[in-house]
Amino acid sequence: MTVRRHSRHPLTDLITLAIFLLVLGGQLVETTSEYDPYKILGVSRSASQAEIKKAYKNLAKEWHPDKNKDPTAEDMFIKISKSYEILSNEERRANFDRYGQVDENQPFGQSQHHGFRSFHNSFYFDEAFFHFPRSRDFADSKYLLHHVRFNSEVLPDSHKRPYLIKVTSDWCFGCIHIEPVWKETVQELEPLGVGIGIVDLGSERRLASQLGAHRAPSIIGLVNGRVTFFHQAIVRQHMRQFIEDLLPHKLVEKITDNNYLSFLDSWRVENKPSILLFDQVPVVPFLFKLTAFAFRDYVRFGYVDQGDKQITRLLRQFNINTYAPTMLLFKEDTERPVDIIQARGMKRQIMDEFVSNNKFLQVPRLVNQQLFDELCPVKQFHRRRKFCILLITGEDQAFVSSNKAFLDFATANKKDVLRFVSNEQYVHSATLQRLMILERRSQAGRVLYRSVSGGWNGSNEDKFRLHEELEHLQKDPSYLTSDTTLPELNNEMAPIFIIQWMNAAYDYILQIYDDLLYSNWREMMPILSLIFSALFILFGTVIIQAFSEPGENKPQKPKPKEQPQPDDDGQPFSLLFGPCSRPPKKDFLEVTELTDMTYISNLVKLRPGHINVVLVLTDASKNALLKKFAKEVYTFSGTQTLHFSFLNADKHRHWMPTLLRSASGATHISDEEEESSDYTGHVLALNGHKRYFCMFRPVFTGDDPSDSSSDTSLSFDSRRKSRSRATNIDVHHKLDKLGLWMERLMEGTLPRLQVPDWPSLKETES
Repeated sequence: MTVRRHSRHPLTDLITLAIFLLVLGGQLVETTSEYDPYKILGVSRSASQAEIKKAYKNLAKEWHPDKNKDPTAEDMFIKISKSYEILSNEERRANFDRYGQVDENQPFGQSQHHGFRSFHNSFYFDEAFFHFPRSRDFADSKYLLHHVRFNSEVLPDSHKRPYLIKVTSDWCFGCIHIEPVWKETVQELEPLGVGIGIVDLGSERRLASQLGAHRAPSIIGLVNGRVTFFHQAIVRQHMRQFIEDLLPHKLVEKITDNNYLSFLDSWRVENKPSILLFDQVPVVPFLFKLTAFAFRDYVRFGYVDQGDKQITRLLRQFNINTYAPTMLLFKEDTERPVDIIQARGMKRQIMDEFVSNNKFLQVPRLVNQQLFDELCPVKQFHRRRKFCILLITGEDQAFVSSNKAFLDFATANKKDVLRFVSNEQYVHSATLQRLMILERRSQAGRVLYRSVSGGWNGSNEDKFRLHEELEHLQKDPSYLTSDTTLPELNNEMAPIFIIQWMNAAYDYILQIYDDLLYSNWREMMPILSLIFSALFILFGTVIIQAFSEPGENKPQKPKPKEQPQPDDDGQPFSLLFGPCSRPPKKDFLEVTELTDMTYISNLVKLRPGHINVVLVLTDASKNALLKKFAKEVYTFSGTQTLHFSFLNADKHRHWMPTLLRSASGATHISDEEEESSDYTGHVLALNGHKRYFCMFRPVFTGDDPSDSSSDTSLSFDSRRKSRSRATNIDVHHKLDKLGLWMERLMEGTLPRLQVPDWPSLKETES
């Protein structure tokens, strides 16, 4: 069998290659020519930076992959971010306007990125399946974070400077893609003082779990120990703005002619020096914010925009050079700065050194233990001894001149081994201020000290005496003869508990909002678990209390402040009893006397539905009747609508007859009968709102049950018979059937007598 081969002509290969190159070139030209950042953002070529930024924010929200489920949302979001990166940079924008190029090296196109994305989106695999070690950049090794180092160094240091952390892993294609932008960001932010960290998701799973990072790549911001995830496009400007937004908002105060005096004079309250930065830019420089964040516990920071028209007096008073950034540092003297620094290219190291050398006042107040430890450190070596000259003063205006004299003495006697401090206590203006020299010997509070004889009032004699004491101290360190142990100082500048709680709640709300906005359910599971647990406990407690019987609650012992006041005989009105069949909420009965002060609130203005049960007694029968009354009605004291009182008939003997005369259906009572009536032992159930009452009249124990003398029939004959019989009743037995009457009262079966109005106690007094 013969096989015939067909040879290809070389010209055919050349034509094929040419066609391939033309097609490829046409695609590149088409891709390049089609890309227009102005069209993507929907702005004109003459748009301002504010319009470009506004358009970018609106489009970024619309096309964010976490919000928009369109398959093309991710590519569109990358285009929007890239367009904003070009147009927000004036140099790159001008380059595009002139030459149509979007990058300094090569025209922007989707070919490289889109091809990479297509490969990445078409192949899914577990990177743990491959165990090939990926060679890591040597420069990144110094940023690698481990669990121990993070908790011992980085986490505490985040209270002084922010951290930008990248979470990466081996065989992470997205990590490779963002690497150039990450390196540019690190080169920009690290010299400014931002901490940089890298966490390997494969080898540091414990640290990644602590941070809440479960995928790579992830960008995390760490400020004040709080972790925040970066959710925008990986662009250098975005990550810089992300770190700047994490800083507290009130680090730097804007200063003008209107508020600079109050700002500089705040050292009296804040106990801190003040720094003013003068610069030409309208916004506070990021470098200055970072410095303010690092030293916010020691110094107050203010910024002056030299382009503002309301700073003419500031520039004239301090003679500021408007051609270079200038920093002025003020202490107790608000008219002359103690230090000045001026430079065009101000570096972080220069600013840190400038603030570190001046972070205390000339005579700072000891407001907390940390400040005391820094100003008066514990002695470690003989050559590094430091002595503190402590002035114990007061807040009275009489001490202003002596405090000023002490400040002048401290300014004139600056030495590395001497620290001049003060402590405000209550000192009488007529007494002298105490002056002490001390040296700390241990962290437990042990100090050696010596009191300066004569005290301190700021005179020249006091200055000469203190100068001699300091000279003796330098010649003979054993000059300090007294020894004592000082307690730890309270933090006078610490916020109150409610403010701390509100700040913590605000942080939790921000974290929940951030997690809900970007649907990081796995990261917010601990917070959701805590919230649902609290709600379950709360509603569970409410449901249990709603369905529980009142009698199941154990009676609580009365608090001392709830004990009633004793009467004239020294016996209290609250009578304690043992257990009963229906125990109320308290182990005692509260009985209030109706007087001019309590009559209105306990009867006339009694709340609707409430009844006041009033016992009528005299001085002679008071103790016996009160004990019997409390015993009979104690089982009803758990009812919230019942109140218990007593009325002294000796003080208000006309009140009962006046009430009975005004009641509907009552017969006329003569003055003679009124004088001879004995109402001791009567009990009235008064409804102040509906103006009616029910009455109990005393009876014998063991009387005929058919006896209706406990009813409220007010016929004159029955009342006269009852009066003649009651005179022979022993006082102790007058209330024997009160318990049965209370049962009928609770059932609502007692007759009710209406009154047009309640009589006044004042009108019925004798």
